[in-house]
Order: sequence, then C-alpha cells, then structure tokens
Amino acid sequence: MAITSIQVFNCLRAPNAFPAATTAFSPQNSHKLSAFLRVSLGFRSSVDLNSCGVKGCFVSSSSPSRAWAMVRERAERTEDYPLVGDSVDAVDDQPAVSTTQKFQERDFAGTSYVPVYVMLPLGIINMNCELDDVEGLLNQLKILKSANVDGVMIDCWWGIVEAHAPQVYNWSGYARLFQIVRDLKLKLQVVMSFHECGGNVGDDMHIPLPCWVVEIGQSNPDIYFTNKEGRRNTECLSWGIDKERVLKGRTAVEVYFDYMRSFRVEFDEFFENGIISEIEVGLGPCGELRYPSYPAKHGWRYPGIGEFQCYDKYLMKSLTKAAEARGHSFWARGPDNAGFYNSAPHETGFFCDGGDYDSYYGRFFLKWYSHVLIDHGDRVLALANLAFEGTCIAVKLSGIHWWYKTASHAAELTAGFYNPSNCDGYAPIATMLEKHEAALNFTCVELRTLDQHEDFPEALADPEGLVWQVLNAAWDVCIPVASENALPCHDREGYNKILENAKPRNDPDGRHLSAFTYLRLSPVLMERDNFMEFKRFVKRMHGEAVPDLQVKPNKEHTKLQGTDGQVAN
Repeated sequence: MAITSIQVFNCLRAPNAFPAATTAFSPQNSHKLSAFLRVSLGFRSSVDLNSCGVKGCFVSSSSPSRAWAMVRERAERTEDYPLVGDSVDAVDDQPAVSTTQKFQERDFAGTSYVPVYVMLPLGIINMNCELDDVEGLLNQLKILKSANVDGVMIDCWWGIVEAHAPQVYNWSGYARLFQIVRDLKLKLQVVMSFHECGGNVGDDMHIPLPCWVVEIGQSNPDIYFTNKEGRRNTECLSWGIDKERVLKGRTAVEVYFDYMRSFRVEFDEFFENGIISEIEVGLGPCGELRYPSYPAKHGWRYPGIGEFQCYDKYLMKSLTKAAEARGHSFWARGPDNAGFYNSAPHETGFFCDGGDYDSYYGRFFLKWYSHVLIDHGDRVLALANLAFEGTCIAVKLSGIHWWYKTASHAAELTAGFYNPSNCDGYAPIATMLEKHEAALNFTCVELRTLDQHEDFPEALADPEGLVWQVLNAAWDVCIPVASENALPCHDREGYNKILENAKPRNDPDGRHLSAFTYLRLSPVLMERDNFMEFKRFVKRMHGEAVPDLQVKPNKEHTKLQGTDGQVAN
C-alpha cells in the first residue's frame, strides 16, 4: 500500500504511527529517507524537495546523522505550525481550506534586560568631519532618550577621518557628537568603518576610502578584491595586503591599528567614564566579516549566488602557496564553473547537487577561501585588543540566508562561510572570536522564513534556521551575541520575532542577546504610531511589563483537509 504525503508528515511527527515505514529510515540509511521523501512528494531533486514543506531536509550521505537531526527538527516545528508556508499542491487530491490561527503575545515582563541601541544616520558627519544639523539631531536624541534606549551606534569613517594623508586624523565632528551623547546620558557603540559607503542596500550617501588610498589603487588595483572577470571592488581593501607594505610603507593591518590607536587616545575620557561601551571592528564590506561577493553596484540582485573574490595578485599568490603545500600545484586557480553574480546554484556545475564544491579540489579551495577570511579577522582583532584594552570589541557577521536550504549553501560559500550541508562553517569563526574575547553581532533576526518563502520562493531561504545555527555556534563557545535587524522594521510582528530571538523560550541555560541595535534612526521611525510601537518594543527588551498584550490573528495558513472533513495536523 502506498504511503501518502500526509502520512510522510505524520510519520515525521509521530514515527510510532508508521513503524514499518520508519524502521528503514535511520541516520545510517538516510539516503533511503531522501529518496522516499522525494518520490512520495513527487520531487525530482533535493532542490525541489527543499522547496517543499519539509524545510531544510536535504539529506547528505556524507553527514547522515546531521541530516536525520534536521528532519526531526523540522518535524518538531510542524507540531506548532502545521504545514506553515507550504504550497503542497492538492496532496492526494484533498482540498485545501484556509483557517485563521491566533497567537498570544508572549509576556516578557521579568525577563533579562537586553540593552537597545539605535544606529545614527549614515551622513550625520559630513566629508569635512563636521556634525551636520546639530539642533535637529539633539531633538531626535532627546526623543530616543524618552523611549529609554540605552545608547546609539555611530560609524567612524576611515574615508573621512584619514581622508587626505597617511596618519593625519581629523576627529572634530565625532568629538562634538560624543559630547552631545554624553550630556544626554546615553552610551555609544562605535564602528571602526574601514569600508566605503555607497552602492549597497540602505546606503543614501557616498563615502569613499581615503583619497591617498584611492591614488594608490589607481597604480596598483590589486589592493582591491577582484572577481574572475578582473573587475575590481573598491568597497574595501583585499585581505591579500594585510601583510604587504603597499600603503605608503605600511601594511593594511598596520594602517587599521594606527587608526584605532589614534581613536583610543583622542577619546580617552569617553572610554574612562564608560560612555563608549563597545567598539565594533570593521573587517570587510559594510563593516562585516565577509568577502564582497554580492555587490549591488556590480549588478548583483537578490537572490543571486554571488561570485568568489580572490583574483587579485596577492590572494592568488596565497592560493598558489596553499596548492603547492597540498601537493597539487594545478589547484592554484579559482573554480571555472561557479556561475555569475545572479546565477542559481542548480545552473552551475560547481554549486549544483553533487557539484564540484564537494570534490577534492572544491573542498580544498573552499577551505582555503574561508581560512583567509578567518585569518584576516584573527590579525585585526589581535591589534584591536591592543588598542582598546579593557573595552568590549565586537564583529559583525552578515546573515546570508538565501539558498540556505540547498546542499551547497552557495551564497554563503562565495561570501567566505564554508557552511555546506555537511559542514558547520560558523563554529571556526566563533572559535576565533572567542580567542580574542570578541562579541558576535549578527543580522536578520527580524526575518521570518515563512515570509521569505512567500515573497521569494525561488531563493530557498531560511533566515530562522541560519540565525539559530549562528547563535548556537557563538553560545557554544560562550561569547556574547548581539544582533541588529537587516531591513527597516516598524511593525509588531517584526518586533516580536526579534524578541523571540533575543530571549529564546525555555532555554535551559537562560541564554539571551547581550544587546540589540536598531537599524536605523529615520523620519519614518519618528512618526507617532511607529515610535509608539518602537517604545513598546524597548520596554519588552528591557524586561518591563506592557499593558496591551493581546491575542492577535496570525497570518492565514493553508492546511490540508482529509477525506473525512477533518483538518490534518
């Protein structure tokens, strides 16, 4: 007798109901489970399978126990959200009915206090390092203070401070800003921004790298990250020059250290009195520890897989050394079948199911590529701890959630995160951060997998799964985890999602975020209704009671109706 798709889901939730069907599907026989699910649900490949309701259950023969655990985890989620976000077409010709679920807002009164910061606008300091619109900023900061936010985050732009000559720093505008923040009894998170501003999502102004660095780049463009077509990316400097004296006699790492040391000396009083609570060290594009693999200014559009950025002469020299040390000098090349910025994984020979990403060469290349990323963070953070001894430092990691439900995790691989389905790419990064006692700041905590599935089903995204993996990688090595939203957020649903990630329900160790930074101060946030919602969110992050907890209707979900008229669980 054929087992139906309804029975597949019930089997995952309650395997005892179908002992004959589940006996064969142990972790040791996970290939049978994969085939069974694909055939039962009518899918031809793991890509198709991953786009169905059993989210993220790609079964890798190289990691059967992890695959089985993922299936069980997804099955457990269906207990609370039966077939949420699924679009299974008339399974067994059973009609679909639409029901409106309700949920009770969780009461966070008495929970841990999570500080809330707000990012200030990108252009608050102009190119002359002057504070623009002092009166307007002061009024906005007073309004934020009325909501009991803990502080603000500000980018200290390398392209503004050290704009015209090496080791000639102008901190004047920041000094004025910091005084205003101190007078209002707010705290500061300061970002050492060694990247270019402009050309990416949310950028509303252009701040280039320092003029003297740009001049060097005109004669030596290999100081920038480069794709396989030879196109340079001027967002930030290639990690290939971390130890190359190509910047007027200094290495890139020495330039970063001198900048950070100057900041520490200039604002000593703000460190001593605790106004500066944290330094976030920029380690790549957008201040994030990643390769600039998906630059919008080069034509990338979501959900493209991006491209590898290792073709400058310095990184290619590093790759050559690694290949020779491995005993295969002909591996000193980048993949020639990895597609382009806007490719999908299945359109490439490298990232498709069974593709070259998991070949001997592919594993060698990807491990080298991610190792370069981790080594860069290791070098810069070692010097950041020297410059800011006694002050908390943090690193921002981007939330690359698209293609997360495929085997290769292509978008993460091009960004430098070696996180295919049979490998945990975030544990080594967390271990490196733990070495330097640095906090991890992660994005996309407000995103819901269901929404991504509805809006961009082709992206096979899973932001919730990614957040859970990264947060646990950091908590496993006992480092603080902070976060911020990836996109503007003004609605209660988004805030509730942030709260759930900030204070996981029933966590046996009571783990929670160390801080949350809101992206960003804007006229839209200051609108009355939006600000009242934000103020309510701050209260709940602080563990305070709010008077208007409600039972609110959730989004309508489609459930499968059985032949007897009952709604299938």
